[in-house]
Amino acid sequence: MELGGRSLLLLLLLLLRLTPGPVLAQVRHPLPVLWMMPVGSGQGGGNQTAGLAAAVSLALQDLKEQPPPLGDYDLQLQLLDSQCDPAKSLKAMFDAMWAGPKYLMVFGGVCPGVTSLIARSLPALNLVQVSFAAASPSLANRKWFGNLFSTMPSDRAVNQATVTLLQRHHWTRVGIVTQDTTRLSQMKKDLVRQLLKVKVQPVSTETVFDDVCSRLRRLKDLDVRIFVAQFEEDSVSEVFCCAYRLNLFGSRHQWIVVDGGTGGWRLGGAVPGCTTSSVLTAADGSIRLQIRPLSSSHTPGVSGRTAQNYQDAYLHQLSQQGAALSGLHAFAYDSVWVAASALAQVMEAVKHREKYSAARSVAVSEAGVQKMLLDAVKKTQFEGVTGPVFFRNGERPTTIELIQFQGSSGVLVGEFSSETQQLRLRNHLLKFKGGGAARDHTLVRRQRRHLKLLHFSILSSAAAVTIFIALVLLGFISFHRRHWSGSVSLDQLLLLGVLLSSSSVLLSGLDGSSMSDGTFQILCSAGVWTLSVGHTLTFTVLLSRTWTLYSLGSGGMKPRLRLRLLLGTLLVDLLVLTSWQILDPLRRGVLQHHLEPDPSEQDVLVQPFSEHCSCDHMEAWLTAAYGYRGPLLGLGCFLAWNIRSVQTQRPALSGQRLALSVVTVTAFSGSGVLGSLLTSHNPPLHFCLSSVLILCCNICLLIGLFGPTILHVRLNSNKAPAPCELQVGAAEEEEEEEEEDEEQLSRLNRRLKSRTAQLDAEIETITRKLESESEVLHHETRSNNAELRSLSWNTRNPEENLSSPEDVNAPELVRRRLSQQLQILHHSYLPVVGGVPSSCSSLFGSRDAIVTTTTSCPAAAHDTAEPIREQQ
Repeated sequence: MELGGRSLLLLLLLLLRLTPGPVLAQVRHPLPVLWMMPVGSGQGGGNQTAGLAAAVSLALQDLKEQPPPLGDYDLQLQLLDSQCDPAKSLKAMFDAMWAGPKYLMVFGGVCPGVTSLIARSLPALNLVQVSFAAASPSLANRKWFGNLFSTMPSDRAVNQATVTLLQRHHWTRVGIVTQDTTRLSQMKKDLVRQLLKVKVQPVSTETVFDDVCSRLRRLKDLDVRIFVAQFEEDSVSEVFCCAYRLNLFGSRHQWIVVDGGTGGWRLGGAVPGCTTSSVLTAADGSIRLQIRPLSSSHTPGVSGRTAQNYQDAYLHQLSQQGAALSGLHAFAYDSVWVAASALAQVMEAVKHREKYSAARSVAVSEAGVQKMLLDAVKKTQFEGVTGPVFFRNGERPTTIELIQFQGSSGVLVGEFSSETQQLRLRNHLLKFKGGGAARDHTLVRRQRRHLKLLHFSILSSAAAVTIFIALVLLGFISFHRRHWSGSVSLDQLLLLGVLLSSSSVLLSGLDGSSMSDGTFQILCSAGVWTLSVGHTLTFTVLLSRTWTLYSLGSGGMKPRLRLRLLLGTLLVDLLVLTSWQILDPLRRGVLQHHLEPDPSEQDVLVQPFSEHCSCDHMEAWLTAAYGYRGPLLGLGCFLAWNIRSVQTQRPALSGQRLALSVVTVTAFSGSGVLGSLLTSHNPPLHFCLSSVLILCCNICLLIGLFGPTILHVRLNSNKAPAPCELQVGAAEEEEEEEEEDEEQLSRLNRRLKSRTAQLDAEIETITRKLESESEVLHHETRSNNAELRSLSWNTRNPEENLSSPEDVNAPELVRRRLSQQLQILHHSYLPVVGGVPSSCSSLFGSRDAIVTTTTSCPAAAHDTAEPIREQQ
């Protein structure tokens, strides 16, 4: 109360000094100006007004000492208590304008809400306002606030400096903590808008009401490293106290304090829960952005004072009045000079017009004066105690200082020019803990996981050896085809399956990092096709052999059934693979692994990733590919169990070895499926495991099936094959021979059917000719017989007529012989009814050959040909 009463007393003395009195009434050219300021103990009131009054009083004194035209005018400032209430401020201004005198300008304006409302109404009131407080970003619209000018840079300039600093250090992820005030809230909105324009992510914007630590804890949970704090000067210590308690300081964090003020560092005050050293430790390395309060030039300005000279005079004035220091005093001093110079320029122009213009009889209107005053303020340009004073779009360009707190004091480490939008850092003075600027987030370095060269070399070499062995065996089987025990074609198919499945190892192990997406997709498809078709061929051959041995007791597995089994499984396999390739082709997929800390560098994580073949519905296609193989594997195991004790004279084709081969393929297939599912998250491990299983399975088949067979062939290549009873090789050879015989007989049957049709036509023709000749012969014979009977009726016995040679050609006898000969001739070329076999089918074309070559044909053909020869 005592301090408030003292401040009010000083204000009253100031008002008495500034208000026009009897002495000021003698001044020739008074210029009444309305000064709006909060007076009292509210926001910005009391002591702040007294501190500003000292600067304004010093400016008025300096103006009186200026030569004309400035010396001819005296600013009469009428103080108006705004109370930081827009409604009360507007009412007080209307009351003051009603009471008079006629005010030419509005001076001051500290509260943003009051300034916004008054500035919006200035054009209607024909007034211009010159302020010394920072303009809120919401006042940047010159269409609405074109009559407002401020000698202090706007908060937009401070935000621009903040954004430029973030870009300089490549900080793209920040957290914003703002004190709950009207000005700082508007400043936060503008900062967020500018950050989004340059693609800097505001992770969270926290508004602090009471508990600062709870807001900072939330930012800590979001892993925020760069903090932008917008607080009043008296609240900064509390922020750093919470930062110390939450361990949000040091080399991993960076604080940027932005308040748009001009005051220096004021840390180390009494803060509950923290000591002075704790606050200073947390603040060490932080950067504060502030507007330069005084010019750095040593050249006197328009007032005849240098910045240092003004500061000494101001401090002397404060000591005399006992008022507190205000951070806006220098800008208030320059604002008085802006108002005085603009008003003096307008008044001189009005006087010149009234004296020398042709329209001097016409008084200048209020709107005309307001327009002239607006143009004069826009063109204002002089050197003030805060630096060059001029306006661009109603805002004053200036320099933003970057002060870094080092130890217990602040060091100027950079400057930002709001006119050129350039940031100049003094890197030799800028110090960061940890040797460099903090990272805005934990650095994640992507690292490709390759298959180790040693592992790939071993597996590829093993696959190449397996392929070479398979090719050698194919050549060996072809060379020793006559002495090979077993079905040559089935063994060749089995070796082809081994070759394809081994080739898939080479295709799947190639590094795709240097390949295009198209090439990688082709390799993925080729690997799947070779593995699937190779497995199908291998197991189907083993299944057919096992089935043949199992069904020997019932006559053996028919060749056609075996062929159908092989073609059926291949058809299903090709159908699934083709559908997969067309509907959902394999392509490059990236698999992210768990983050790992980098042991060589702090605050760095390694993100391993691997490339593998993938598609949209991988699980569905794998289920389809495995689904139809499961029953076949089960059937193979069932048959293998039943033939495990069957013995043959050839060890390679014994039931025990076939059963072991089927079980081996089934076991490796199941292990491969299970291993691929368990190691799908690690493609290098998946490749190694699947390759080892494939190659081991192929090597076991080659050794178990072809090793004994090759030994048997080498030992018995010069010996004639002995007859055997229960051996799969003989059964398979007989089946192949039967299959070949059936094919030859089928072709022969088609040729004989064609020949039968031709012979039927020839026989039909011969029959018709014989019938016609027999009728003619019968007619002639009847006439001859009649004559003979008439001649010898009386001389011969009737019994002699029957024995005469002419009776042999009687029509009845000829027809009888012809019918018998046709039947014999028709049956002579049909093997089905005991005719000539296929080996003598070439003899049907010659009539003589049937008689002369009957000794070379079987007995059935001889029996058929002999009656024909006798009749002929």
